Amino acid sequence: MRFAEAVARIERARTFAELGETYRELAKAVHPDAVSEAESATATRAFATLSRLYNERARVVVTGDIADLVVDGGTLNKIPRSPGDNDLMEAEAAALTGLHAQGDPKYRFYAPRLRDSYLHEDHERKRRRVNTIERLDGFVALSELKRAIDPRDAAWMWRRLLVGLGWAHRAGVIHGAVLEEHVLIDPEKHGLALVDWCYSGPRVKAIVARQREAYPPEVLTSKTAGPATDIYMATGLMTRLMHDPPRALRRFADGCLYDAPRMRPQDAWRLLHELDETLHNLYGPREFRPFQF
Repeated sequence: MRFAEAVARIERARTFAELGETYRELAKAVHPDAVSEAESATATRAFATLSRLYNERARVVVTGDIADLVVDGGTLNKIPRSPGDNDLMEAEAAALTGLHAQGDPKYRFYAPRLRDSYLHEDHERKRRRVNTIERLDGFVALSELKRAIDPRDAAWMWRRLLVGLGWAHRAGVIHGAVLEEHVLIDPEKHGLALVDWCYSGPRVKAIVARQREAYPPEVLTSKTAGPATDIYMATGLMTRLMHDPPRALRRFADGCLYDAPRMRPQDAWRLLHELDETLHNLYGPREFRPFQF
């Protein structure tokens, strides 16, 4: 796109939506570093206007650990508050790309799709990695659940959580932060999805500080993570959710919470079979239980 055309389009626009899908093309055309000295002042004004329109279009729906999520049609734009967290956004983009490229397609609904990932430069020339992610309608985070729940209700969440983790691990992806705010459920349909893959990877770059006690020792001491890390955190999450779990479920959970990773289960899908046996012995054949959030 030519410089004059880009400037004209930006000046005519009253909202970001009027620019359509051309944001990055426009930003490239009017970037002050990409124009002649004679065009510099005009480019600076146009780029500032474009940045303002970009920021005004955003409606924050979630304020997360490191980023804000804003609605953009059927997607969410995840924008880090600090450019220093761009590496975590890149880790999430790599994880979601790997899941949907290498993971079994039957289980893709256990994580949102990555629609786009790009660098956005604001009027202060600060660059942030923005991830555009599929919006999961009807889902709510377990952190919104303000009461302990019946173990029979926790059972379907636990099962689906192990399915999702097993799918990720077989694709070579570690979640790294299986916490209440990162697990979404569809209460009506009993769906589940893992979100916020920013902490993904075998080397731990960051943790959710306010949830420090939920992490296993290897994360805090050696900054490493593996399948046993996710299983430890998933088990801790489910035990925190349950009201007065029966002794058999407590014993099952204890076997996943050893300090040493090598002592814990390593295969989420194999562990799922053990959970199913425990649940069957406790409650008999599985039945659908309507869940009121």
